[in-house]
Amino acid sequence: MTEGETTTPGDTGWDISNADHWGGIDAAVRESGLDSPVLALDLAALDHNASDLTRRAGGVPIRVATKSLRVRSVVDDVLGRPGFGGVLAYDLAEAHWLATVSEVSDVLVGYPSTRRAAIAEFARDETAAQRVTLLVDSIAHLDLVDATVSPVCRPTIRVAIDVDASYRLAGGRIHLGVRRSPIHDRHEAVELARAIVGRPGFRLVGVMSYEAQIAGVADAVPGRRLTNLGVGVMQRRSMAELRRRRGRILAALGEVADLQFVNGGGTGSLEQTATDTSITDIAAGSGLFGGHLFDSYSRFRPAPALGFGLDVVRRPSAGIVTCAGGGWIASGPPGADRLPLPVWPEGLEYVGTEAAGEVQTPLRGAAADALAIGDRVWFRHTKSGEVCERVTSVALIERDLSGRARVCDVVPTYRGEGKCFG
Repeated sequence: MTEGETTTPGDTGWDISNADHWGGIDAAVRESGLDSPVLALDLAALDHNASDLTRRAGGVPIRVATKSLRVRSVVDDVLGRPGFGGVLAYDLAEAHWLATVSEVSDVLVGYPSTRRAAIAEFARDETAAQRVTLLVDSIAHLDLVDATVSPVCRPTIRVAIDVDASYRLAGGRIHLGVRRSPIHDRHEAVELARAIVGRPGFRLVGVMSYEAQIAGVADAVPGRRLTNLGVGVMQRRSMAELRRRRGRILAALGEVADLQFVNGGGTGSLEQTATDTSITDIAAGSGLFGGHLFDSYSRFRPAPALGFGLDVVRRPSAGIVTCAGGGWIASGPPGADRLPLPVWPEGLEYVGTEAAGEVQTPLRGAAADALAIGDRVWFRHTKSGEVCERVTSVALIERDLSGRARVCDVVPTYRGEGKCFG
């Protein structure tokens, strides 16, 4: 990009230039005296992204996926906005914490829980039991809860069934999607539902299904036109198949239990998931912070709300600077798209033999020679929630009417509140 070019396409409504956005954040953080590594959240960009998510959801409530945020004050803030309701937690201890400390009244745990200490603490808390729903896809999950705390010694536990949303072809030999639940068809779902309903100490209240092959796969990767076309076809066919199959499953489950919610989707699939009339809420979180994972999606482009700054600590040669730290690699299949993206100053790229390193990250490019020791380079993370595990606080950036940025607050991440949920 050249200086002054917008950070996102104009049709997103986010038209702040890189110089104003990242340059403003850099100046604000420097003025506040915050040391690196520093994480900064632009509140105007967060507002933009929250509004865009609700627009894309078309009136279907959005359940906040906390693994993509990991900042409790931001979770609380987003839950207070129109169009958002409930939380999708990624760990039972986290869910228990949010339900009690933040008093979130509707928390769905997005993954089965097997940590006995967390189960024991949760199962003895009446308030948490009323607000938190566990996810199961096997009778073994129920057995583990019962073995930890007997049904006669605990309140009734709310549970939801995780229905596999993957797209299976060729009799199941081709599997498109994540490897989650073994519950794929109507008969498997009904069998588990009957086991839950017939078991003391449990109450079946919901269903979750995550269509990762739609929400988590980019369809506008530069230079891959044919692949992008293929991905688009796959996603349309997969969504059509899932709507039919999920509809049959829910109709059958409705004869077994009175379901309170049906959750699905993710940031990358809001529009498609919203077309399924059986869905009562859609999970989303990544789109709030706008990691660069979404730069190759055709349907939307979030504003880059979150970024982290590293100090230049060396100038090993002409055209190269070295930053302290930087190896904040996102989870998923190893590849260049898992690396943080250097965005400011413009014109910097990784040195191929080192890339983003554990203790140092060399960068080359035209901007390198203008950087001095102590200057700061700004990066976008691939998956924004994970970067919050690296720091204890986030600087909140607000802008005045003239657009000038300033740090208005510094808030703790989960890690900053002494929490580590894995």
